[in-house]
Amino acid sequence: MAETRADSVPASLSQLVSDHLRVVPDFPEPGVLFRDITPLLADGVAFAELVEGLADHYRGRVDAVAGLESRGFILAAPLAVRLGTGMVTVRKGGKLPGPVIGVDYELEYGTARMELRPDSVVNGSRVLVIDDVLATGGTAAASIALIEQAGARVEAVCMLLELQDLGGRSVLEGRHIDSVLTV
Repeated sequence: MAETRADSVPASLSQLVSDHLRVVPDFPEPGVLFRDITPLLADGVAFAELVEGLADHYRGRVDAVAGLESRGFILAAPLAVRLGTGMVTVRKGGKLPGPVIGVDYELEYGTARMELRPDSVVNGSRVLVIDDVLATGGTAAASIALIEQAGARVEAVCMLLELQDLGGRSVLEGRHIDSVLTV
């Protein structure tokens, strides 16, 4: 399995994620190669090193961190605390009390929806969007559209893992994307 990293993310973070990644074949169904980040999250020293490294990378560049449901929350919360910024939660449709704004996006078989409370976004702020995996890019693209609709500017997109074969980066063309580890 070839693994690469974005030039802008320190190689030490890429190695850290690679060293703590569990690869599970045929989960959740035959033919799928699942990449499990729970070993990284379970190792307090490694998780703290990841958060600190990301904070060093984004310090002074963002005013808020937007975590995408659900594992993006796990990354966004400690990063926002370390940066001294607020955290914006971008949720799957129907999970937030109103008022909310939403964007629908295409799935292989149907559509899904991402939502956020517009009052959780400060107009004109610089936002870092973070999630665990960039696959097809639909969730990230919908979330970016929501944040911008709420009046903020998406400064960067950070993905812990990028599944290169699924082409998500092409959906986010023109965006600054930091993939800590690309597989």
